Amino acid sequence: MRTSATVLALCLAVTAPAMGQEQSGWVEQKCHAYEAAWAQALDTYGSEQMNYAFIAGNENFIAGGCTIPADICPRSNQEIDIANALTIALMNAGTASTFLPFKCPTPPSGAGGWQGPGL
Repeated sequence: MRTSATVLALCLAVTAPAMGQEQSGWVEQKCHAYEAAWAQALDTYGSEQMNYAFIAGNENFIAGGCTIPADICPRSNQEIDIANALTIALMNAGTASTFLPFKCPTPPSGAGGWQGPGL
């Protein structure tokens, strides 16, 4: 019984760092994919109609290793197109939608907007 517990403890000790390293590598891989998609989006769409906050938010997200929470809200049509392109590119790269830094503030209730399911 004691041998089984020792073997189990050793297995956990050996695999735990490897699992952490694997997760860290996956985050880096996703961040590199995001950085490449961001650069491609800027080349494709330009930045003429982008707010500084949108550009800075994306740049800061990348500079932070894509691990610092960001609430980047696309507002102009160009920003929405870029956010959509980034979302599709990252989903194709295998990331979950929760990885993406896009989030807009919820309008106050009674603002006349949709208040149904999904918000």
